[in-house]
Amino acid sequence: MSTKTQDQAVNEVNVSRRGALTGGASLAAIAAAAMLPLAATGEAQAAPAARPMRKTASTITTKDGVDIYYKDWGSGQPIVFSHGWPLNSDSWESQMFHLANNGFRVIAHDRRGHGRSSQPWDGNDMDHYADDLAAVIEALDLKNAILVGFSTGGGEVARYVGRHGTKRVAKLVLVSAVPPLMLKTADNPGGLPIDVFDGIRAGSVKDRSQLYLDIASGPFYGYNRPGAKPSQGIINAWWMQGMMGGHKNTYDSIKAFSETDFRNDLKKFDKPTLVIHGDDDQIVPIDAAGRASAALVKGAKLIVYPGAPHGLTDTHKDKVNADLLAFAKA
Repeated sequence: MSTKTQDQAVNEVNVSRRGALTGGASLAAIAAAAMLPLAATGEAQAAPAARPMRKTASTITTKDGVDIYYKDWGSGQPIVFSHGWPLNSDSWESQMFHLANNGFRVIAHDRRGHGRSSQPWDGNDMDHYADDLAAVIEALDLKNAILVGFSTGGGEVARYVGRHGTKRVAKLVLVSAVPPLMLKTADNPGGLPIDVFDGIRAGSVKDRSQLYLDIASGPFYGYNRPGAKPSQGIINAWWMQGMMGGHKNTYDSIKAFSETDFRNDLKKFDKPTLVIHGDDDQIVPIDAAGRASAALVKGAKLIVYPGAPHGLTDTHKDKVNADLLAFAKA
């Protein structure tokens, strides 16, 4: 049996990718098409010494020296948004604009390593993400806040509750969120196999820009479904936000969103909770995520969007906006 050259392997990956996007690719299909040997990422460096937290009009500097960018619009009861991978706070602009125009103060930050925030080599994990969210909430002295997390941001919100409690929280919302656990394990058989996430990592190392185009053009918004009408503007915005993030940060975040177990965090939810999920989510399947989370949170309300993809905050933004507003006002 002959051994394939690296160039032959790359050509086959490109053919597989094109076929996947035109033939109804799921996240798993794109990950498989991207699978190539991973490049070494280097050894971790020592964490910087702790320092006092600082705040400006648009940034907060955490105790470990990371600048977190945030936006703060409107007035009223605060609603705090946590974004998905590999995006930034701009991904929430439709919801923030709507809710700020309806009597709420809306705050969203760029996760460390994403958007306009610092790109530290270390600390790209859910514990740090949750602590950064806590730093924003505490620096702005937010009380009676409604926390809303999309996808990876849903994990950030869950881990925030697990680590910091709900003394500053009034309500919680999980939208297309990754909890309880994305990875398939012996006690989580409905999760996705590790090969899916290894494939995303491989694609990120090989050609991160193309990987982001493939995901946004295909399964994220359901644009690979028959009859779908892709928006090039939405695709471009997703790609741009992703490329604003640091390479190492977005790479590490794949492990954070896929392998972190949030089951114990969800059990600590003691505030009214809304779970929103599309039943055609090809990125974070509803049965292992939205429905499982709603079952773990006592009294949680689950709203299923029939036929909706993962990126429903764009494809179904009017309904999301209305459901968030109704929940916030209730």
